[in-house]
Amino acid sequence: MSWMKWLPWRYLVKRVAHRHGFLDPIALLGKLHSFAQPSEVGEPIELLRAGVVFHARGLINSRVIQHNLDWVWPYWVERQFDPEDIAFIPRAFSITHINLSNRNWTAIGQPDVDELPVVDPRGLLTPLHDGWSLDAWLLADDGRCLLPSRCKTARQRQELEGGPCVVTESELDGLALTSRSRVVVENGRAVCEMVVKARAETSGSLVISLRPANPEGISFINKVRLSEQRDAWTIDGKQAVFFSRPAERHHVSNYREGDVRIHLQDKEDQCEGQCDVGMVTAAALFRVEAGEESELRLRVPLQDESAPVIRSDGWAAALHGHARLECPDENWQFLYDAALNSLVLHSPEDVYPGPYTYKRFWFRDAAFIIHALLCAGLTDRAERALYQFPARQLKNGYFRSQEGEWDANGEVLWILRRFHELTGRPLHPEWQEPVRKGARWIENKRLSENIEGPHAGLLPAGFSAEHLGPNDYYYWDDFWGIAGLKAAESLFATIDREIGEHFGAGAREFSQTVDRSLATCEQRLKRPGMPASPYRRLDAGAIGSLAMGYPTQLCEPDDPRLLDCAEFLLEKCFVKGAFYQDMIHSGLNAYLTLHVAQVLLRAGDARFLDLVDAVAGLASPTGQWPEAIHPATEGGCMGDGHHVWASAEWVLMVRNCFVREEGDRLILGAGIPPRWLEQDKPIRFGPAPTSFGSVSVTITPRPGAAPEVTWEGNWHDSEPAIEVRLPETRA
Repeated sequence: MSWMKWLPWRYLVKRVAHRHGFLDPIALLGKLHSFAQPSEVGEPIELLRAGVVFHARGLINSRVIQHNLDWVWPYWVERQFDPEDIAFIPRAFSITHINLSNRNWTAIGQPDVDELPVVDPRGLLTPLHDGWSLDAWLLADDGRCLLPSRCKTARQRQELEGGPCVVTESELDGLALTSRSRVVVENGRAVCEMVVKARAETSGSLVISLRPANPEGISFINKVRLSEQRDAWTIDGKQAVFFSRPAERHHVSNYREGDVRIHLQDKEDQCEGQCDVGMVTAAALFRVEAGEESELRLRVPLQDESAPVIRSDGWAAALHGHARLECPDENWQFLYDAALNSLVLHSPEDVYPGPYTYKRFWFRDAAFIIHALLCAGLTDRAERALYQFPARQLKNGYFRSQEGEWDANGEVLWILRRFHELTGRPLHPEWQEPVRKGARWIENKRLSENIEGPHAGLLPAGFSAEHLGPNDYYYWDDFWGIAGLKAAESLFATIDREIGEHFGAGAREFSQTVDRSLATCEQRLKRPGMPASPYRRLDAGAIGSLAMGYPTQLCEPDDPRLLDCAEFLLEKCFVKGAFYQDMIHSGLNAYLTLHVAQVLLRAGDARFLDLVDAVAGLASPTGQWPEAIHPATEGGCMGDGHHVWASAEWVLMVRNCFVREEGDRLILGAGIPPRWLEQDKPIRFGPAPTSFGSVSVTITPRPGAAPEVTWEGNWHDSEPAIEVRLPETRA
């Protein structure tokens, strides 16, 4: 027994709380837990820790921002704190102030480099993770000032040739700014580069401002110093920003003196400054002549001399051999190419579901992201990520990224099976024991069949995917558990027949148990649709139960339980054509909308295309999706502003529109939009890995006649049965 249990700490906590007039925290926690099913884990400590850090930032924001609205703040603040903006959020009873309306940013970087600078919708550049930012302004001599974060409109795009580059253009009353942010390779090291071009009808100054803030809020700066040559900043004694030419004027301010913005026209020049509360702002000014374009290059080294030398042709090498898309829809094409770049950026070894808020590891996100890498032909990168998994497996076989998430083992075994199916390789000897232990963990983790209730034989109540609700016996976990056992059966089929058959029998028995539990739900709900758990009504959490059909394919495409679940979601949980998750996320979800679309595509339901088009319409101008999207502002309202799981789902959606496995056959062209067939340019995809081998598909539209479909395969064995299912076109 833990020594903590011998101490009267609960009594002491209660007594101290009552003495100071607070609610009893022990009783309060007990009430909170009563709304969830009993579980060995409340919430994963990793997520609690991240949440504390997140809201600590929000608490600092509440102490700083609202009392200094004359400062120039990042775009999300300028909008969210503006009472006349649709993004406005009242703050009266909000203890913390966080970005809930425009969580949008775009990562830039180089393949296999862990550093991922982000750019916000108005060009604010945050070079270092969770650090300070650089902003560009244009000050005219007559006092007018172009501040991009306060511009109601701006143009932003992402250019992909040679690696991601975010271009932001802002204009105001004859003043114009363009910034281009990317990561380049200099002498074998990654350098964040921002090139700013300024043009004004009157003379003025290009202002590069150092900001103690980023897309999440305050990020402290205690000291800044301008170099003797006036061409570089040293920030807090270590980080450096280099200018391509010396600053002609320079100003620094601290919290008490206000934002440096109000000191831009001071006559006194300062070369350094500090602030005890960490709110240094600085501005380097560079002359702009009337009618002439002025250009300035900023450089922020991301790696020191001890870092491994990186290749200058990293992007060409990273994307070599990938499945290419050629289609007449420029938006689909751009989103696919941008998604591939996102997958590469966020898989330096581990895979991350985001560059900022989610720059950490989950098995759940990793399974989908690695699947997209595999299906896009980026096999080596996927394999490298998979080889990071065993170190996270505990001695009891549990693949742990966050405690209490019982879907992880099934996802790991499933994605391993997909790797070996798509590559045609047998299970590597060093993977055999992790797979064996992982499958046995699933078997051992299941509850007894002899307990009372429809959760008998299922996996325990757990936190699972946070968007499903409080701790419960989630069918999402069970479907992944079944998929994991089936994967172990397949992986051991040619290595150890006996153990393979054992896991196969376990998968069948587990599946029968889930079927019996679902039957009690059907009886209770008077319809076959699958709720999130045996004790839930049909609600938005039922999105997790679609895992039975996508991606695990544990059931036939027309399974009435699957299709009725999808119908419920379409009828009750869609807003503006996209799935609205009203639990936790409280926003439109691109990747979950695509899960519904995948189920409809498998079932031959043409409505899938409306969902895919809706997701395309929700993408940012740079081709990214935040995890959840504000229904009104269409800006990010939850999670990372550059959500890589969403990028992965776009890649998988496009791939399955062209080619997907269904049992022992390949289905070609079932998801091609009919409008693509009403023009005469060829449509191509491939080479796309499948469980039968790789295939390249070409569709040649012939308006007025049936399109021609051809394919070229590099099969693991003999050519599989192939079925062409092009949609009907208008006569």
